Amino acid sequence: MIFKGGKYNNKNNFLNINLKILKNIFFFISISYFIYYLLFNDLKISFEIDKHIYYFYLFSAMLLCGLSNFVNGIAWKNIILWFGQNEKIDNLVSFYILTNSLKYVPGGVWHFVERFNFLNNRVSRDLAFYVNIIEPYFMLSSSLLLASLGCYYNPFFLLLLLPSIFLHRNLIYFVIIKIESFKKKGIKILKKNSTKKQFYSRIKIKSSYPIKILFIEILFILFKYIGFLLCFYTFNNGDEFNYLFIFVVFCLSWSLGLIIPASPGGLGVFEGCFLFLIGNDYTQSTIITSLITFRFISSIVDLILSTPFLIKRFIKGNCR
Repeated sequence: MIFKGGKYNNKNNFLNINLKILKNIFFFISISYFIYYLLFNDLKISFEIDKHIYYFYLFSAMLLCGLSNFVNGIAWKNIILWFGQNEKIDNLVSFYILTNSLKYVPGGVWHFVERFNFLNNRVSRDLAFYVNIIEPYFMLSSSLLLASLGCYYNPFFLLLLLPSIFLHRNLIYFVIIKIESFKKKGIKILKKNSTKKQFYSRIKIKSSYPIKILFIEILFILFKYIGFLLCFYTFNNGDEFNYLFIFVVFCLSWSLGLIIPASPGGLGVFEGCFLFLIGNDYTQSTIITSLITFRFISSIVDLILSTPFLIKRFIKGNCR
């Protein structure tokens, strides 16, 4: 509650409450839509694969999902460098990959917290905080940038270029403030407040626009998409593909899954949005099978790559 001019101003609190309610409503609508197709649409879902070559596709999808995590870790490292870190820090990429599984822990912020604590012991607290806050926005901007290819179907998709514009050095603080309000719970855990003047005095951004980081994040999205496409092709081999359309739908669905914090890893939101946007151009049962397979593969890859970190934490917890 804000006291202003002798009166209490509830506007900000009201907006925050409404935003939280809207995010939860969107999540439940998405997961309900997915469950509806899964249970009440008389779908015959089968995970049987007739030809041995398809096992190769699924294994390749796993490799691509793993590679995408590696690329995403490189992007995280370059964000740290872009924010003015000059000294070399070891194990940045590996630590990023190792902590990926924490995004599945209830709360959806513990991977941020773990990475913040890791950086906080090596760089300034300000840099550790801002790097972890802005990193999801880079992923979102890259995904929407790729989804803007949908302008081939409708010029409205060009509006999806706007988030990437706000990555400019002079606008980045505005983005951070908005993310703070969006991820209020995570910010409360990290306990960090700063003014615009303090931000620019403590964070020395190296270039006007992070083209290199954006390019790396685009590679991350592309590897994810190709991994999904292999799953999609495995169960939809009899259909003709409109690769551009599927790509745009994938990027939009993945973006929505990223920004809805009620679901770990976008679970349910990505699948529900994809089903809604893809329409009836493909067999619904095979689409759902593809989505479930891709979700399973992505989650398994995250857990496998995080195994050393989880074992270390388990041993440390038992030794206390």
